[in-house]
Amino acid sequence: MSDQTSAVRAVIQDYFDALYDGDVEKFGRVFHSACRLFTAVDEGVMTLDYDAYLKRVGGRPSPRSRGDAREDEILSLTVSAPTLAHARVKDCYLPGHYINELTLLKVEGSWRIAAKVWHANV
Repeated sequence: MSDQTSAVRAVIQDYFDALYDGDVEKFGRVFHSACRLFTAVDEGVMTLDYDAYLKRVGGRPSPRSRGDAREDEILSLTVSAPTLAHARVKDCYLPGHYINELTLLKVEGSWRIAAKVWHANV
């Protein structure tokens, strides 16, 4: 599984790079187009689909453009099966610091983020 772990780490690094650079095109390569994103809010659960998330990222200044320090790290990573992986990562979009649970699927030979559940510490 070490080759698979390396491949998943590369996708997560692309996720971190896309987040820091605000690179919607790169996000399009790391997220599956059927992905869903979730977080708990006062009103219950907020959920975003692929298009809504890319619009959100593309409509704000990137951390790089603001000169923000980069803070991203893989906290844990498990490749459970040839087509299934899970990663717990942290990153930031200031003033928020985030813990993310990423579920990845290997589809058509490529690892993609299929689900993201996050918590913000603002």
